[in-house]
Amino acid sequence: MTDMTLTKSKRQTEQLEQTNTAVLGFWLYLMTDCVLFASLFATFVVLRHNTFGGPSGAQLFSLPYVLLETLVLLSSSFTNGLALLSAQRKQVRPTLIWLGVTFMLGATFLGLELSEFHKFVAMGDSWRRSGFLSAYYTLVGTHGAHISVGLIWMVVMALYIYKHGLGRLSLKRLRMLSLFWHFLDVVWIFIFTIVYLFGALHA
Repeated sequence: MTDMTLTKSKRQTEQLEQTNTAVLGFWLYLMTDCVLFASLFATFVVLRHNTFGGPSGAQLFSLPYVLLETLVLLSSSFTNGLALLSAQRKQVRPTLIWLGVTFMLGATFLGLELSEFHKFVAMGDSWRRSGFLSAYYTLVGTHGAHISVGLIWMVVMALYIYKHGLGRLSLKRLRMLSLFWHFLDVVWIFIFTIVYLFGALHA
């Protein structure tokens, strides 16, 4: 009995160490993403006035449209939190439902962003026209690419939970997904403020 207890205790210790290592690795990844977005923001700030005869942010951006995007994304952050809360309570069905709602809101946000890009390109204002537009597409497009990764992650997590339930591994991955999604929301708040709000108010 003592040997079995020691073996179980050793296994739990190893699992805890693996979890801590995974969480630390994920935080390091988020830190590298912070550096990436910080460099993109810095580039945008430097190039925001380099329109070279092309349109400025004040001429391109529609604040009501961007506000709609923001509300959709922030709503998805709320529903993602509800999914994690349901998972912590071991409620599979509500977890899957809230994950599905979060996915739909995230997909709606991505669709709005791509529609905005398409509109600008159709008007002749692609990333090639000026330094300002190159920096804009790179920054906002990088955020959109991260949103796409998050959506794929949600689908994978939903399928995993449906098949395996809400065990320790599922909860760990959901917490990481939640951190990633909230991180993207914070980045978008900075994009909304620096790119769209300042850009629309200052020619």
